[in-house]
Amino acid sequence: MHPEKPGHADIDAWGLTHPGKIREDNQDHFFLGSLARGVIIDRTSLGENLDPDVPQERLASFAMVADGVASGGGGEEASRVAVWALVKAVARSFHEVYDIEEDDPDAFAHLLQDAVLDAHKNLVRRSEQDADGSRFATTLTLFLGLWPHAYLLQVGDSRCYMFHEGELTQITRDQTVAQDLIDEGVLTQTRAHSTRWAHILSSAIGGHQAAPVVTRLTRDWGTVVLLCSDGLTKHVPDERIKERMLELKSSRQLCEDLLQDALDDGGSDNISLVVGRTLKHAASNLKESR
Repeated sequence: MHPEKPGHADIDAWGLTHPGKIREDNQDHFFLGSLARGVIIDRTSLGENLDPDVPQERLASFAMVADGVASGGGGEEASRVAVWALVKAVARSFHEVYDIEEDDPDAFAHLLQDAVLDAHKNLVRRSEQDADGSRFATTLTLFLGLWPHAYLLQVGDSRCYMFHEGELTQITRDQTVAQDLIDEGVLTQTRAHSTRWAHILSSAIGGHQAAPVVTRLTRDWGTVVLLCSDGLTKHVPDERIKERMLELKSSRQLCEDLLQDALDDGGSDNISLVVGRTLKHAASNLKESR
């Protein structure tokens, strides 16, 4: 294990979204970025060959997938508004919270929960004011990867998986009525997927209630993280996701292969994926794998 934090060259990440084969519009949105501390040079008279000892220090990976709830066209706006609200909230407060995290390990959880609840109130208010009666609601799964730990925020039934040393694990719990019934022992896992409760959300940003869950995780070099909307998991079972992970050559290739699997099985919903992994000098490794 490498003790140092990953740099920009150690990250292999990709994201994409697709409307699927049935729906004309795409109400999903995704975000993939990073947070850093350092100097960004826009223009200077100093020339191009600047001192390499003034780099940006990469502090965190930052990714989201949001799946808008379809009603009166409000789903696309809800997912877009929610993603952008979280981007702004994290960017605004990240450095302050980062500096106090060691003394207050709950600081990031509070930041993320507060930001989601603010977005929820905003979308509920917009729904109440909309003359057409549109609903503005969305799922949201967010990954904020520091090192070696990370924070995972979950609202709804988009998912986060982690793959490490040949094992695939679903990290998030679906916030659906079906999952609630499974937890209560009313339905079995197998039967639940074929019921009408399978895709009825028990929690959504802008929905009847939002119950954000924040989980603190630890990961290692080589761990693969997948965020996805249910447009993928409706058609691609965990076993197939694991097979694709075992074949992985790059995050982009994995995203494209999983998308094609979902389309080949019918593509009945919008499909969004973000994949990221941390490898020593990932840029060099990717060139060698092509």
